[in-house]
Amino acid sequence: MARTPQSIPLLISLSVLAFLQTSYAGGIAIYWGQNGNEGTLTQTCNTGKYSYVNIAFLNKFGNGRTPAINLAGHCNSASNGCTSVSNGIRNCQNRGTKVMLSIGGGVGNYSLSSSYDAQKVANYLWNNFLGGKSSSRPLGDAVLDGVDFDIELGSTQYWDNLARALSGFSKRGRKVYLTAAPQCPFQDRFLGPALNTGLFDYVWVQFYNNPPCQYTTGNTNKLLNSWNRWTSSINSRIFLGLPASSAAAGSGFIPANVLTSRILPVIKRSAKYGGVMLWSKYYDDQSGYSSSIKSRV
Repeated sequence: MARTPQSIPLLISLSVLAFLQTSYAGGIAIYWGQNGNEGTLTQTCNTGKYSYVNIAFLNKFGNGRTPAINLAGHCNSASNGCTSVSNGIRNCQNRGTKVMLSIGGGVGNYSLSSSYDAQKVANYLWNNFLGGKSSSRPLGDAVLDGVDFDIELGSTQYWDNLARALSGFSKRGRKVYLTAAPQCPFQDRFLGPALNTGLFDYVWVQFYNNPPCQYTTGNTNKLLNSWNRWTSSINSRIFLGLPASSAAAGSGFIPANVLTSRILPVIKRSAKYGGVMLWSKYYDDQSGYSSSIKSRV
């Protein structure tokens, strides 16, 4: 059918409307490992709620330190007691959930002293948690999907070198996913240069414990402005990182009804929208937060 001149503005208006209403679907990422009362890794993935699980934390490494993983009340890696986590990792992966090792955290003893040190840490991670081989794999023989950077302490340099070194292992046949949990003030002083490499697949920005860029009662502006800054600056899938309950963080908790009615409809318009990250599985169990938001994420 030929279009009359009068129909053209209407078609343009409809196209603009369709563009404005575009909404992208996302998944939920969760942190597991810092509370022994949050269930096993298998139980976590069997809920069907989570697309990504970050095992937290490898919180001692770099600068000559002997690396150590701390899974709080779950197991004691020092006595080789965490190798059974391999079964949970495989069960999660069989359900389609990607499982990362989160390095860093808010409490620990870690840093990188040079690009050479970053390569040494990358080699350790590859051989002990990813596709390499070692006689002392702390979580057993399961191969994790990647590494999550939750860097909040220590050195601010060489994390970009670590990202490049880990990404290089993808050439050995299985992709090594890179994820990160920067603070929402842009750009993160620890991870800024690393994120600028463009190598990170998923970035779950922490929009909590950061008053300049988080939700406050009735006010979504600071959060949405920060979200726009991140999505316009970083070439990765961006997730809205939130506490799963008011007890999970000092500030920044968003009631589920506010998230689903006032925030998700806005941020889901971004083609870089990846979903929501929650801290943590334990707090999510207490609040039921992910169940309240999952259908809208």
